[in-house]
Amino acid sequence: MDKSIRIVTNDERFQYDIYSLFKAFYEKEDVGIEVKADINIKDALEQIEGEFFLIYVGKGVVAFEACEKGLISCQETERISLDDTKRLKNNIKRIIYKNLSRHLNKELPWGTLTGIRPVKLFMKGIDSGLSDKVILDKMSEEYLLSKERSELGLRIAHNESNILKSLVKGRGYSLYLGIPFCPSTCLYCSFTSYPIGKYKMLVGDYLAALKKEIDYVAAESRKNKKILETVYIGGGTPTTLSEEELTDLISYIKEKLDLSEVREFTLEAGRPDSITEGKLKVLKKMGVSRISINPQTMNDPTLKVIGRAHSVKEVYDAYKMARAQGFDNINMDLILGLPGEDMPEVKKTFEAIGELEPDSVTVHSLAIKRAAGMQEYLKENPDISLNNSAEIMDYSMNFMSKKGLEPYYLYRQKNMAGNYENVGYSKKGCEGLYNILIIEEVQSIVACGAGTVSKRVYTDREGRPLGRIERCDTVKDIKLYISRIDDMIARKKLLFKEEKQG
Repeated sequence: MDKSIRIVTNDERFQYDIYSLFKAFYEKEDVGIEVKADINIKDALEQIEGEFFLIYVGKGVVAFEACEKGLISCQETERISLDDTKRLKNNIKRIIYKNLSRHLNKELPWGTLTGIRPVKLFMKGIDSGLSDKVILDKMSEEYLLSKERSELGLRIAHNESNILKSLVKGRGYSLYLGIPFCPSTCLYCSFTSYPIGKYKMLVGDYLAALKKEIDYVAAESRKNKKILETVYIGGGTPTTLSEEELTDLISYIKEKLDLSEVREFTLEAGRPDSITEGKLKVLKKMGVSRISINPQTMNDPTLKVIGRAHSVKEVYDAYKMARAQGFDNINMDLILGLPGEDMPEVKKTFEAIGELEPDSVTVHSLAIKRAAGMQEYLKENPDISLNNSAEIMDYSMNFMSKKGLEPYYLYRQKNMAGNYENVGYSKKGCEGLYNILIIEEVQSIVACGAGTVSKRVYTDREGRPLGRIERCDTVKDIKLYISRIDDMIARKKLLFKEEKQG
């Protein structure tokens, strides 16, 4: 790291928000924060080493000190009750943002927002009957969003709102099944995944445990008259399973669960090196309605760097095979900010994807996770850059628009290249319904498999979310998942225990 950034605050309530905002400004620096309830401003300033920031909250006043080479600035906020956590937090973040923006001559596209679901704020405005202008003004004033991101968020919120009106039922739920096997582990990946070559001997036992979870879901949905609306099989890479294993698993799902109301059945076909004509025939025959073929980039040198053992040619081959089998809802995932890629490489990828004309494209901004191998790679290759910029993001948005794909969902992650976002673009009618449901948290998700997280969204009798959400996870280790499957099911039983709602 070039330098370290030290932050001290006296109020632990805002520790995470302060840290996240600083980290957005100081992407490459080592940022540390500590809480000292009895902080003494004078003493703290005398202990300056390197770059030091003091965030003091007290008596309705927030003091911000930015100290480097004698630079000290301090602002006083409006008088806010110390018990009004939400207003106080937003005000602190605005003060920090304005000071750091001036201090570093830098602006963030999402302003002070550090959460992963910014579209929720726009949705609240729409649901409250506010006009578009009032919503845009509020997002600019309260969160300091850029005009471009405010307009994008509002556009997606309207698209989601229209889709959800016709989708969500009072007793509807979605099912996620995790297949945690991959041909190999990608450099940027932090998901639960295991190389299929090394863990092949556990696949049978894993699927047997997964079937036990499906049995539980089937029994509970019948007993409580739940309606299954979307099914998503993800991973990992589900197509690491053989034709026989895919047939067996999906047959079991169809046998045990009522799929008559399912509006979308997605399987993440994923990496082209795991896709075969035979597997695609199985998926089509078994009723999978939407698949995802994920190249991430259409540059062979980058594919080698990030550990994807397939070529660009194999992407074309897999895609053409899927079309030949009759799939009319194909998604493709791309990542911006991959090692060594800049505008020329990005343009090459988008032009290649444009030739294929997928029905939807999810454009990710690279997020470097602690568990991913990317951090170690960057340490070993300090000359390799991760480039994502407003120019690249605008190019991707304009390219999708020219291809007739509309943005329909959006989410953000920690440590994203350029502090941008992930956006799903789609032809009308080909939106990923499961994607909207899991991001907007308006429907319960029952998630089965190692490393998955189930989510219960409490609703009133009309199916409107009450704002109460509870979660439970399953263990990530495959052997533990298999041996403790009864415990994993017990967790779900406790989470989804029927209560009188509304």
